[in-house]
Amino acid sequence: MNYSDNLSIALSAAFAAGEMIMEIYNSEDFAVELKQDNSPLTRADKASHKIITDILASSNLPILSEEDDICVYEERKSWESFWMLDPIDGTKEFIKRNGEFTVNVALIRHNSPVLGVVYVPATKVLYYAEHGLGAFKIEDISDFDQLENSFHIDLSNSNQHLPKTFTLVVSKSHMNQETEDYIHKMKIEHGAVASKSFGSSLKICKVAEGHAHCYPRFGPTMEWDTAAAHAVATYAGCKMVAAETSEHLSYNKKNLLNPFFIVSRDTK
Repeated sequence: MNYSDNLSIALSAAFAAGEMIMEIYNSEDFAVELKQDNSPLTRADKASHKIITDILASSNLPILSEEDDICVYEERKSWESFWMLDPIDGTKEFIKRNGEFTVNVALIRHNSPVLGVVYVPATKVLYYAEHGLGAFKIEDISDFDQLENSFHIDLSNSNQHLPKTFTLVVSKSHMNQETEDYIHKMKIEHGAVASKSFGSSLKICKVAEGHAHCYPRFGPTMEWDTAAAHAVATYAGCKMVAAETSEHLSYNKKNLLNPFFIVSRDTK
């Protein structure tokens, strides 16, 4: 693989953060506190943020992170390119110790994700994508120095792995009536349907790698929750659009809240 400079440092940052996260994950001290929105924050979130931002600083690009003060819109609206990251996506899953949390690093250019790295440190699984390169998955990364020599699964061929039964990915923590209604609609269109539950941005990645046909999200998410996996889905041949308008999700909005969205794989 010929990695661009930006992809190389994003991969390095995500992996280094994942190593630190697992040290804390395997300890007895998460140091959990609540943020203003009552979402949990652990010392692993903070440590991951510092590691990633320190490594990304060499790119000289602005950084927008969930675990940092958000730059005012009047300043960031002029950013042509910047990093968007979620040091731990799925902090609740981290606290539950179920392993379904990710490190998300994305490069946004002209309001769209053009590079994304999603690392699952508990299982040593890595998803990455970049414009012009494609989308790939690597399993069981034991040594980052051997990354380029690892087997890279091309996610653009994932249609061949789709289940025969129409399968949806749903959230472990955010099932609601809108999602139930969408599942019912799919049953009418496709007959029998199956559903699988995952935490964090893994839900988007599961569609990208062909384990499910779609992921409907009828609940609040922020841009940093989706940016990296959005890139993986896009360059794996999937669509990720607003549920109401079918428009592509835009990043670096004045309000960083995402609209409800649907991730789907074109099976035609």
